[in-house]
Amino acid sequence: MFELNRKTIILSIALLALVLLPPLSIALDESYVISSMSRVLIFAMAAISLDLIVGYGAMISFGHAAFVGLGAYTAAILGFHFHEDIAMFSFPFEFSGSNQLLISLLLAMLVAAVVAAITGMICLRTHGIHFIMITLAFAQMLYYLFISLDYYGGEDGLVMLARNELPWVDLADDSQFYYLCLLFLVAYLVLSLRLVNSQFGRVVRGCKINEQRMQALGFNTYWYRLVAYVIAATGAALAGALLANKTEFVDPGLFSWHLSGELLVMVILGGMGSIYGAVIGAIVYLLLEQIFAAYTEHWMFFLGPVLILVVIRARHGIYGLLQKWWTANV
Repeated sequence: MFELNRKTIILSIALLALVLLPPLSIALDESYVISSMSRVLIFAMAAISLDLIVGYGAMISFGHAAFVGLGAYTAAILGFHFHEDIAMFSFPFEFSGSNQLLISLLLAMLVAAVVAAITGMICLRTHGIHFIMITLAFAQMLYYLFISLDYYGGEDGLVMLARNELPWVDLADDSQFYYLCLLFLVAYLVLSLRLVNSQFGRVVRGCKINEQRMQALGFNTYWYRLVAYVIAATGAALAGALLANKTEFVDPGLFSWHLSGELLVMVILGGMGSIYGAVIGAIVYLLLEQIFAAYTEHWMFFLGPVLILVVIRARHGIYGLLQKWWTANV
């Protein structure tokens, strides 16, 4: 009971700190922290979505950023057509985009799910290094596709004229947008925990350990892994749509392998195969980035040794260290 209480207390304190961050930042005249932490919360969602397939399914994707980019561009393109009053299509009905957040989020996740289903049916016929390379190839294809779309800014990207709208919430206010991101993160974290602890999640985890044995037990592992891949893609797209609203700008760099690599580092840093670890990894990585970048443009040079130290000394990431501490005998 004590082990559970200690863990619960720590997580409760962390959540309380996140809830109190906006008023404290305003009181200390450090309002920029609110915007910075909104970005951290969004990337934490993207890291969780990647951990669902990497940490629990051993599907190491180097193209996960493609779904972040799809979500971001879906929200931006919908807003572009809405403000310019230009029809996206006119058959079977005319649709001129939307500036409603819920519509943007739903369409972003739908687009990502369709693309993930199509590409996943190809990617998941491979394993190991071949899976890594083919996911990277699909992401690069989307990267160059959006560079070629001059109508939507091409290589220069696309500016959103305003954030999306949501009833009773002013998304233009950084504090309210922060709390919305926090709400989505908590909800996504809870849903992800329920998913990995469900029968579906146990099958996916079983595929990571011994896929042949799961097949011998009668499970169609290919479809289980594909569904997990699609679910992870929708989570990344959700984060992407929120990121587009946060920055009010999107560019093809969101599809790049650099972002996929950063997400993977966040998962490894926090601890693969732990939903809480993905959140911790995103927070630590981005905070270290901001701290080191404030002193030098070569911040990656200083961040590298930190990552190496964690990998060597903490095989299960930062969350693994925390688990050892709160389960230690007192």
